[in-house]
Amino acid sequence: MSKHWNFPPGLPLSLPFYAFKPWVKLGEPIRLFEYLHRTYGPIAHYRFMSTPIIFINEPDYIREVLVTQAASFVKERTVRRMKILLGEGLITSDDPVHIRQRRIVAPAFHRQRISAYADEIVRSAEAHSSQWREGEIIDISAAMMSLSLEITARTLFNTQVTDDIRRINDEVNSIMEIYNFLIAFPRMEAVLDLPFPVPIRRINAFRRSKARLDEVVTRLIAEHRTSGEDKGDLLSMLIASHDEDGSVLTNSQIRDEVLTIFLAGYETTANALAWTWYLLSQNPEAEAKLHAEIDLVLHGRLPTLADYPNLRYTEQVFAESMRLYPPAWAMGRMSTQPVELGPYRIPAGAHFFMSQYIVSRTEKFYPDPLRFDPDRFTPEAKASRPRFTYFPFGAGSRQCIGESFAWMEGVLAIARIASRWRMHYMASTPPVPQAKITLRPRDAMPMRLSLRSIG
Repeated sequence: MSKHWNFPPGLPLSLPFYAFKPWVKLGEPIRLFEYLHRTYGPIAHYRFMSTPIIFINEPDYIREVLVTQAASFVKERTVRRMKILLGEGLITSDDPVHIRQRRIVAPAFHRQRISAYADEIVRSAEAHSSQWREGEIIDISAAMMSLSLEITARTLFNTQVTDDIRRINDEVNSIMEIYNFLIAFPRMEAVLDLPFPVPIRRINAFRRSKARLDEVVTRLIAEHRTSGEDKGDLLSMLIASHDEDGSVLTNSQIRDEVLTIFLAGYETTANALAWTWYLLSQNPEAEAKLHAEIDLVLHGRLPTLADYPNLRYTEQVFAESMRLYPPAWAMGRMSTQPVELGPYRIPAGAHFFMSQYIVSRTEKFYPDPLRFDPDRFTPEAKASRPRFTYFPFGAGSRQCIGESFAWMEGVLAIARIASRWRMHYMASTPPVPQAKITLRPRDAMPMRLSLRSIG
């Protein structure tokens, strides 16, 4: 490959110069991505300090990075920095570690194993929604966080939301706030592992939170190992899994995967469900169509795994919600060798970003993109679009291993809750998405509950 680099069009100066512009605040990456796409089209670049940053919004280029030329990329530094919490889990590890980890972990996410959790999902959705009252106003974002935490506790640890689970949740949240601080001040990461106290409040808070988190998770792993029993949960399966050569996961590796599953499977689904209820509250025709399907399929009873294939419109509602508000709103890679994307030649060390949020709101692929229309996800409509116009769970060899679980959880939870309740959004302004680790609502999402008759 030629040593002459040919970059896509983009900002002529390093990003910090533009950080004073209202559309390129470092804390608002979506606004930056929107600007780049609006101004430069399907591929653009800028520099952060001396590092080339390539922003891609073209399905063919996304395929090149995630699939065709995947061997030329590793996780970019923002994700690798998450190792402060997740160690060498599936989200943060690179090959060959990632290949081995995924091979060992895969049985825990086998379709038959995941299917066994359907009853736990429905049971949790029923328990939570049965506590609601007619006319009550609830923060649906907080309610879905509580529901998803319950489901995660039951399926990952075979337990209810105990003090241990709450502590894991609290410490993970604390550490992720510090993670956001490290993104803004990356040199601070170097002091995390110093063997002595440092006069930096957030660093010391991180150390305390991580120590408490490790203590709880390590104890739960030890208790599962001691019992020697398959409790039917994901942790039991992780302990029992082994590689082709008979090797198993160490306690440290299990800890990393437990926290990866906890983070990836808990907040993402909760946010996806919260946005779903908001969108349904604003689109009564889609809501009515959803209720009609649920009543026809369930006849007032609780959903089961056998009903899942028949809840097609419910799945389309969930898919359209994740198109507009994808919980994983962007993903990144770093080139380890020179790469070519179409006419562009880009050196090793460049960072490539692809935003699910931006590509799935692009009018070229989704006419009238801000309109909520679950019929965009009929089989015929999906087949009419390029593959990489919708990838809420990533793609290629690193596609989310828990995707099938997330779809089942979302569809069954929606079916159970919507069979009983209709929701009315009570705030005077639309919710504002906040792009952190996941795409969460910035503020509370107040919903007034109306009990509906079950057909």
